[in-house]
Amino acid sequence: MANAKQGDSRAAAEKLIATNPIARQNFFIEEVLEAGIALTGTEIKSIRAQSPNLRDSFVEIRAQGSRLEAWLMNMHISPYSHGNIWNHEPLRKRKLLLHAHQIERLFGDTTRKGYTLVPTRMYFKKGRAKVEIGLAKGKTKGDRREDLKRKTDEREMEKALRHRRS
Repeated sequence: MANAKQGDSRAAAEKLIATNPIARQNFFIEEVLEAGIALTGTEIKSIRAQSPNLRDSFVEIRAQGSRLEAWLMNMHISPYSHGNIWNHEPLRKRKLLLHAHQIERLFGDTTRKGYTLVPTRMYFKKGRAKVEIGLAKGKTKGDRREDLKRKTDEREMEKALRHRRS
């Protein structure tokens, strides 16, 4: 009983900001990882006021001196409506906060195995903005068609069952 209460409070502590529906549509998500994100003041205010766009965003790992850093690229956060001359750039790259061993493992997976890193959703956890990153493999056109057919079949079966019950 105590575990159920802990799970409920954990779910309540997360407030969903945005999702990336294209990520699961175009990729097989193998593994999911939570990362913090470094934001400026006007960015966080804008996120709280309106939802950012994760649709075309991706994660890039770059060498910065002798270490690797993960960057969230192409995520659109609209300028803050009450911002002044210090307002942020909407499509700027944003640093992801991950442990060094996590970045090294992800870098190895993306270079050797042909995976890519795609943000799947963004949420607040204990008042801090977090991004869920998926280690993903691209789907072929046939895979996408199969998924669409399977979803359509499931929808039709559910509809038939509901119609049969009534």
